[in-house]
Amino acid sequence: MNIRTLIAGSILSSACAFAAPALAQSGDVSACLITKTDINPFFVKMKEGASAEAEKLGIRLSSYAGKVDGDHESQVNAVETCIADGAKGILITASDTAAITDVVKRARDRGILVIALDTPLDPVDAADATFATDNFEAGRLIGAWAKASVEDPANAKIAMLDLNESQPTVGVLRDQGFLEGFGIDTADKSRWGDETDPRVVGHEVTQGNEEGGLRAMENLLLKDPEINVVYTINEPAAAGAYEALQSAGRAGEVLIVSVDGGCPGVKNVQEGIIGATSQQYPLDMARLGIQAIAKFAETGEKPKASEGLDFTNTGVNLVTDKPVDGVPSISVQEGLDRCWG
Repeated sequence: MNIRTLIAGSILSSACAFAAPALAQSGDVSACLITKTDINPFFVKMKEGASAEAEKLGIRLSSYAGKVDGDHESQVNAVETCIADGAKGILITASDTAAITDVVKRARDRGILVIALDTPLDPVDAADATFATDNFEAGRLIGAWAKASVEDPANAKIAMLDLNESQPTVGVLRDQGFLEGFGIDTADKSRWGDETDPRVVGHEVTQGNEEGGLRAMENLLLKDPEINVVYTINEPAAAGAYEALQSAGRAGEVLIVSVDGGCPGVKNVQEGIIGATSQQYPLDMARLGIQAIAKFAETGEKPKASEGLDFTNTGVNLVTDKPVDGVPSISVQEGLDRCWG
């Protein structure tokens, strides 16, 4: 199976849901990008993609971010600012995917196109569209790979390093996808932490950063020092988990898997810090989002979801140099070539 061809086809079909718009008249159309933070490299790349496409299409782009991952109030304030400024469209990666819907509704009621990037709102149709990785599939891929790679999956001891307590959709989807891929009953797929399989040592939140990953891993090692598989919500959390494992003298004994596929994360796969990661394409998410706003400003047309899905799928690939049967993957070198395109 040629995964790159499949992903390219998915992105192409998404882009074809709206033809490339003509250049906007300078200053006529404004848009907002609201991310969870402006520190995480994932969101830095997203901003880069949105800024480049906005400049190309003659759109005025204003960018906002929370102080930390989980800073809901700053995102609410940013949406309200965008409404007051008369933005034509808003691209948002929400920290609290349910609570943000009230202010998003106010924006949509004012005729503003709202597109969720990476993280679907809860419910997903609270936004006009979503451009994202299939986050459940991203989790399932690393779960299936981990199950095939660990010595004795029936007796695995798994640490789950999640995002935050509000359980935003992106965190739930990746967590539940991983568990399904590993062969663990997820109980209610709409939330994490309710499974009863004894192989799951526990869940800790990380806020998606290295310090949080370190603290979460330390806490779970206190609960069970024999953990041998670690799921992480993203690669900064994985780096923190690895640091904790190093301090405990167990770094070479524990399998870490993650999601993001940023260049630093892929290099950590290359160095053996992370066993495998699911690679996303945030630049494409943002680029397509700006194109959609330009098209909406020109014609009033809203983007359509990928066939059979309730979002536009921007693709995902498992990156590892230790492929396993039945789990499609790309090499670390290809992952480095493509990281966050």
